[in-house]
Amino acid sequence: MQIYLVGGAVRDRLLGLEVKDRDWVVVGATPEAMAKQGFKPVGQDFPVFLHPDTGEEYALARTERKSGKGYTGFTFHASPEVSLEDDLLRRDLTINAIAQSEDGQLHDPCGGQQDLEQRLLRHVSPAFVEDPLRVLRVARFYARFAHLGFQVADETLQLMQALSASDELDHLTAERVWQECQRALCTCSPARFFSLLQQVGALPKLIPQSEALDCTRLQQRIDQLPGNTPHPPEQVFALFTWSLTAQQDSASGHAAITALCGQLRIPNRFRDLALKVRLHADALSRFDQLDAAERLHLIKTLDLLRRPEQLDDLIAVTHALHPALPDTRLRGLQQLLDAIKAIDNRALMAEGYTGKALGEALAQRQQQLCADYTEGLSA
Repeated sequence: MQIYLVGGAVRDRLLGLEVKDRDWVVVGATPEAMAKQGFKPVGQDFPVFLHPDTGEEYALARTERKSGKGYTGFTFHASPEVSLEDDLLRRDLTINAIAQSEDGQLHDPCGGQQDLEQRLLRHVSPAFVEDPLRVLRVARFYARFAHLGFQVADETLQLMQALSASDELDHLTAERVWQECQRALCTCSPARFFSLLQQVGALPKLIPQSEALDCTRLQQRIDQLPGNTPHPPEQVFALFTWSLTAQQDSASGHAAITALCGQLRIPNRFRDLALKVRLHADALSRFDQLDAAERLHLIKTLDLLRRPEQLDDLIAVTHALHPALPDTRLRGLQQLLDAIKAIDNRALMAEGYTGKALGEALAQRQQQLCADYTEGLSA
């Protein structure tokens, strides 16, 4: 039994990046031998085991053969006779096909180290076209490493275009498409993910309403977000959907974002922020110009009294969409929310307010605080 560190852990170490997850491949072993050493089997598609102490994944070396459509249309073969090179040759990119033995020696049958030096994303073999998920994976790696100067090899681009022109992308599940999209949103250059998919003809198939997406403008907006990269993926997604629907009116934009989130089964936290930004970011950017009633209405429409944790995201995205907005423009909004929430119903009741009068008194106090908001800006 021989054990090798493989994939992203080797690649990232060679790039001088932090290694977060480690995956291992085991050559010359059987499931029975793994179980005897205390490894716990997981999954049913192919033999993967969890280390009894670290919980890290150890997979038996395997080969694969195309047997159907989509990324699940493969038959896997794992046995002690499968070599390390056999296992590495089934991987997507050369930079992901480097293994390291327990004594630190590197095994690189596909030239991954040279491609790392040349900052090149290149496919391992022509079998690349058998798995449509690889179009998304290459785009994600491009978004992750573009700031380091990585480019996609011309021959790999051609294979991505061939995959996109076929019907293979139609067999990707919504969950896997979103999984790759979400990972791309967490990279340093998320717009590169969408621009590469656009370049190879995959984006319209995956996101039908994306034909007119301006990826350059999207990245400019993302670059306006506060803080270091990568930015919170919910904020990036809100800017993506804003850019996606920029030429539509509010109602049409709302409908398009709702449809997209349903199509890809996107989590509610992404959908909710995107919809609020699409409908209300312009009003939020003009918050100091609104009268007291409009301010209170906007706060309640955004549900900020009940969900104040979304305020930071809303302010960040609003500033990204309106970069000329002074940083101080919305600085008092958190204090305003705190003041509104601090209104004591019991104190109002002690003053003699009850029933409908209590509700009116509460609304009046809230509106007065909103009216005083401008004074807080100049303090």
